[in-house]
Amino acid sequence: MDEKKVECLNQKSQSDLSTSIEECGNINWTTLSQWVQCICVVTFDLNLGQALEYVYPSEFKPTEQEITNICYLAFPDSNSGCMGDTKFHVRLRTSPDGNICKRLLQFQVYNNDCPPILKADQSHYWGFVYFRQKRDLNLPRGYFQKSFIIITRLPFFNLFFELLNYLAPKYFNAGKSILEEACTQINSRWPSLQVGASLNLPLFENSYQILIPKASSRKAIAPSESLENVKVERAQVLHPMHNKIIASVNELDLFHSLGFIVDHMYTLWELVLTAEPIVVIGTSPADCSHMVQTLVAIIAPLEYCAEARPYFTIHDSEFKEFTRDRGKIPPHLILGVTNPFFVKLLKDWPHLLRLADNQVSLQKQQQLTTKNVLNSNSVTSIGITGPLKTYNSNQNTTGSNGGESWIPGLYTKYKPFLKKDKSLIKKVMLGLKTKRPEHVQTALLRRHLLELTQSFMIPLERYMASLMPLQKDISPFKSAPNTNAFKLDDFLATLELSGPQLTSTLKGDWKGLYRRFYTSPNFRGWYDSRYTELQLTLQDLQLQALSEANLEQWARDKQEVEIIDMILKLKQKLNLYNDKLASETSSLCAKRHTHSAATTRDQIRAQIDCMKELLPQDLKNIVNI
Repeated sequence: MDEKKVECLNQKSQSDLSTSIEECGNINWTTLSQWVQCICVVTFDLNLGQALEYVYPSEFKPTEQEITNICYLAFPDSNSGCMGDTKFHVRLRTSPDGNICKRLLQFQVYNNDCPPILKADQSHYWGFVYFRQKRDLNLPRGYFQKSFIIITRLPFFNLFFELLNYLAPKYFNAGKSILEEACTQINSRWPSLQVGASLNLPLFENSYQILIPKASSRKAIAPSESLENVKVERAQVLHPMHNKIIASVNELDLFHSLGFIVDHMYTLWELVLTAEPIVVIGTSPADCSHMVQTLVAIIAPLEYCAEARPYFTIHDSEFKEFTRDRGKIPPHLILGVTNPFFVKLLKDWPHLLRLADNQVSLQKQQQLTTKNVLNSNSVTSIGITGPLKTYNSNQNTTGSNGGESWIPGLYTKYKPFLKKDKSLIKKVMLGLKTKRPEHVQTALLRRHLLELTQSFMIPLERYMASLMPLQKDISPFKSAPNTNAFKLDDFLATLELSGPQLTSTLKGDWKGLYRRFYTSPNFRGWYDSRYTELQLTLQDLQLQALSEANLEQWARDKQEVEIIDMILKLKQKLNLYNDKLASETSSLCAKRHTHSAATTRDQIRAQIDCMKELLPQDLKNIVNI
């Protein structure tokens, strides 16, 4: 492409952007910005490489650094030849922005109400990519290459892949008007982001029905049951809709990724639980991103608090940050890559998960795995995946075609603390032989892993609750006491009588696993969250005690300055309590708690009025200011 053509392309791009700004500059995108940050189109330019062709709404255009990362992440970083359409997701760090606090305020109530795994990410974007590559002899390189990307802060994988599958083909057929119409419809017809309610999301001729669970939900969520009675009158008034119920906005098909490595599922569970560094390498960004997200999900409902990048390239702005300290302890990170260069670069990383090259070889591998497992008395070796492979950094990693010569599997020197449940593994493998539906296999794995994680966390939750000070230690005339310190040895001493062996059939060194978990970011994230909850509970209890105390009797032998000091403290606590009540009222959580909280607030007001009556008139005027 000559300089004149490049100049024309740039002028056209600027013209499109200017037109877009004029069209959407006067629109209030409040609702859209809760669900979608923007929609980008990335194309391949002969001189520039990957380049941003279009973004809408243009006022939400990413920063230059974010655009660079989006452009490189939008195309497969490998020689696997991803012809046709490839769908995957990415996660990228946001650049510092002076207005970020204002933008994130709209997620404050939502983040307080939803489960940790569904929180709007405050420091990263999620990108859902639809990459199309096909032969076109009319183009200079003979190929058409372009990506359609939905940028959002919400980890709603199932919802956004549904939108991606619908909008991207329409865009490739009809052009950028589809993006503008889609954003306009989302902004005008979708409800605000909220939890605990069935939401109807109309878009063109489709209507997506979802339910975002509350953080307090204890049992497994069955949104499909709750969504059956969703009212869609608003959508049907406009034009007939094809209703699509999305049973879960975020739960992926676990068996799709774990099927070939199910024999080592418990080792992977321990690695993710303790936030060990893991490299996931495959030939497709779709496979890598799905596997990375599956690994993060296997410790649910515990939040994974370390870094995870579903798909990562050598051009990413964080490349040096994640790889420069070679020879030292690798970061707590799960990294999905397709470039073979990473195998040599990250040879010091302790755990590498090599994926099957394509779906055909994956199916063959699962069949061979099934045969070996069912015909053996032991499940320590399962055919192609075999036992845990020792990772030798000096071995040859390339074959004659330049690709990895390793067979798929987990390469690690890690020795698991727990023994695997052989009966479950055989049950899953039998399902392969009998052609059990994949969603049934996934449900089986998800329930088992959920119960395993809960068995691990229950002793921690029980011990954390015991750190709460006694009711008698909470005085209305003193500051709220702090939660007692978490002591690992004291916790481990409780396991003999109330450990995970009470609810889990797995045998092994549970104490050793707890010690390793104690030093991980996952423990720190869980502990900080629980500590904050306990501190807020203590403040509520102290405030309730203050509202019920006999302050008139307390004030009998107190000087006026002490009474004024008490009034000012009560006012300060009342202001904080009003803010809390406003937050709870605007959200859907804690409705039953709101009534008692309002009663406490009214009692505090009465206490303030009582204290004022004990002061002379001149001081009353001062405290009323």
